[in-house]
Amino acid sequence: METLKIIKIGGNIINDTGALQQFIEGFSKLKGLKILVHGGGNSATETSQRLGLEVKKVEGRRITDQETLDVITMIYAGKLNKTIVAQLQANDCDAFGLSGADGNLIQSVKRPVTSIDYGFAGDIVQVNTSLIETLLKEAITPVFCALTHNKQGQLLNTNADTIASELAIAFASTYSVELFYCFERNGVLADISNDNSVIDALDSQAYQTLFQQGKIADGMVPKLDNCFSALRKKVTKVCIGKPEMIFDSNSIHTILQL
Repeated sequence: METLKIIKIGGNIINDTGALQQFIEGFSKLKGLKILVHGGGNSATETSQRLGLEVKKVEGRRITDQETLDVITMIYAGKLNKTIVAQLQANDCDAFGLSGADGNLIQSVKRPVTSIDYGFAGDIVQVNTSLIETLLKEAITPVFCALTHNKQGQLLNTNADTIASELAIAFASTYSVELFYCFERNGVLADISNDNSVIDALDSQAYQTLFQQGKIADGMVPKLDNCFSALRKKVTKVCIGKPEMIFDSNSIHTILQL
C-alpha cells in the first residue's frame, strides 16, 4: 500500500520566518505523496489584539465570534496559506492552497452550544477525498488552512489538528497514512517546564493518567485526542515533535500508541 504523509504544522514555527523557511525547504524535498495542514492561532491572536478584540479560549479551543471569524479568515485562508504556498512553489513543490469550503472538501456543523458557546467553531462531519486524490495524482500538494464550511454559506473555525486527523482517517483505507504533528517542542513532555522530558512512546492509558494529574492540558489535549482517534481508525503512524522527526526517524519525538 502506498504511503501518504499528512503533516500538520503550527505553534511558533508559523510565526518564526526562519523556522518556517527551514521547514518548507525540508518538506519540499520529501518524496512521495503528502498533504500539509497549517494552523496559525498565534498569528490570529496577535492580529486580534492589535485590533482591540478580546481573545477567549477554553481548554485550548478558541471562542469564535463574528469579528474573530473575520480575523481568522483573513489570516488563515489569506496571508498564511498563500505565503506558505508561494514559498513551496519557490522550492519546486507544486502546491494548492485550500480551505474546507473549496471543492466542498471538508464539511462541518457548527458546534452545538452546551455549557460553553464556542461560536462559529466547526465539528467535521464529512471529508470528500476525490478532488484531493486528483491533486495528489498530479503531484500537486494540497495545503489546508484551519477553515471548513457547513454547506449553507457559513465558514467555520476548525481545529487544524482535527483537520489533519480527519484527513488521515479519510485516506486510511486506501493508503498507509503517516500523521505528523509538528511544533516547536521536542514532543509530548512529562514536565512542561523541561523540554528534555520527552515521552518517547505514549499510549492512551498513560495519556489519561497524565491528563488527570494535570501534566497534559490546554492545547495539547485536543491534539492528543485527535492522535488517538486517528490510531483507532487505522492510521498507520502518528508522531508529535519538531519537524526534524519527519526527515530523521532517530530524532527526539513522541510516538503515539493505542
